[in-house]
Amino acid sequence: MMTDDATKEINRVCDQFEEQWKSGAPPLLVQFIEVNESLGRPLLEELLKIDIFYRKGNGLEVSLAAYSDLGKEAGGIIGVAEVDQTMPPKSNPVLDADGEDATVPPGLAEPSSKWIGPYKLLQPIGEGGMGTVWMAEQEKPVRRRVALKLIKGAMADKQVIARFEAERQALAMMDHPNISRVLDAGTTETGNPYFVMELVNGIPINEYCDRHKLTPDQRLKLFVPVCKAVQHAHQKGIIHRDLKPDNVLVHLSDGEPLAKVIDFGLAKALQHQTKLTDKTMFTEFGQVVGTLLYMSPEQATMDAMQVDTRSDIYSLGVMLYELLSGSTPVDKETLKNNALLQVLEVIREQEPLKPSHRLSSSHDTLTSISERRQTKPSKLKKVLRGELDWIVMKALEKDRTRRYETASELAKDIVSFLSHDTV
Repeated sequence: MMTDDATKEINRVCDQFEEQWKSGAPPLLVQFIEVNESLGRPLLEELLKIDIFYRKGNGLEVSLAAYSDLGKEAGGIIGVAEVDQTMPPKSNPVLDADGEDATVPPGLAEPSSKWIGPYKLLQPIGEGGMGTVWMAEQEKPVRRRVALKLIKGAMADKQVIARFEAERQALAMMDHPNISRVLDAGTTETGNPYFVMELVNGIPINEYCDRHKLTPDQRLKLFVPVCKAVQHAHQKGIIHRDLKPDNVLVHLSDGEPLAKVIDFGLAKALQHQTKLTDKTMFTEFGQVVGTLLYMSPEQATMDAMQVDTRSDIYSLGVMLYELLSGSTPVDKETLKNNALLQVLEVIREQEPLKPSHRLSSSHDTLTSISERRQTKPSKLKKVLRGELDWIVMKALEKDRTRRYETASELAKDIVSFLSHDTV
C-alpha cells in the first residue's frame, strides 16, 4: 500500500516532470528516477505514461530502445503504458538470494542459452542502459571466472550497438593495472555483440573507504592510481564521461586495495585521434550525458562538442571532494528539490563550498564523517584547509581553462601533498 505522503510526492514529481515537457525542454526520465529512487516502481509507471504521451505528441520514438537507460524494469511496463492507463502488478515474483525481485520482465528476457561462445553464464551481476553484465565461467583453454557484457536483444538498434562496440573498443585499447581489461569479444548466434572482461569483485571507492575507515592520507593514496588510469585513457584518445564511485571499484589484490576504473559505456573518442566504431554514433544536441552529481559544467550545457578531457578532471575533483568531505559539491537534496534545468544551472554556475567549509556546515554529521576517517573533527577540518582545499577546487573550476590540464598533474599535486612537498 502506498502511503498518502508517498502518493503526494509522486504527484509532485510528476507535475514537475510534465511542466518540463510543456516548457519545450524534454526532461530526462532517468534523472528523475535516480533522484527519487525511494519512490520506486510506482513513480516509474506514472512517469512513463507522461513521457510516452508527450513523446507521441511530439513525433518522437516510443520503443524499448528509447528507454534503454532505464534498465530491465521499464521493459515490463512500457508495452502496457502505450495502450492503457493502468499498470499490472507483478505476479508471483521470483526472489534472489537477497530476497530481491529477480523476475525478468517481458521484452528483456534472459539469453535463450546459458552459453555464449565458450562462456557459461552463471548469474547477472550488473545492468546498464545498453547491456547486462554476467558472471561467467570459461573452461577452455584456461579455467577462470570472468565478467561478460551482453547487449540486450530488445535494445539492439543501430545507436545502441554503436555505443556498445565503442565501449568494447575503448576498453580493448587500455593497458593499465587500474583499468578493467578486455579478455575476449565476439557475437552471439543472433548477431548481437558481447565482450569479456576480467572479473572485478570490488565495491565503489567511496564505500570501500568508509567501510574500512581509511584516513584522509590513505584515501589520497588510493585515489592517485585512479588519476593515472584516467590519464592513460586520455593518452589513448578516450574521454570516459561518467567517472563516479560506482565506476571505480576497489578490491583486494595481494592483500592491498586496488582501484579499477570500469564502464566506458559513455566513452567518447577525442576528435581526429581515435576511431571506436565503424558505425555512425552521435550525441544529440540537448542530450545530457553523464551522472548529475559528478557532471562537469560543460556536460551540463547539453552540448557534446564542449566536452574534452578536462570534463573527466572535473569528475575526478568531485570524487576527491566526496572522499575527503563525505559529500558531493552538489548534494542529493539539491537534486531532489529542484527541476532538472535548475540543477543543470547550479552545476554550470554555482561555486561549491570548499571541502573544509562543507565540513564546517555539516554540524550534525561531522562526527560520523570524522569517525569514518579515523580523525578528530577539528583535525579533519585542519587537514583539509589549505592545500587540499586548493587542489580540489582547482579540479572543480567552472572555467575548464583554469582546471588541471591533465589527470597526471592532479595526481602529482596529491603526491606532493602526501610527501609534504610544495603543491
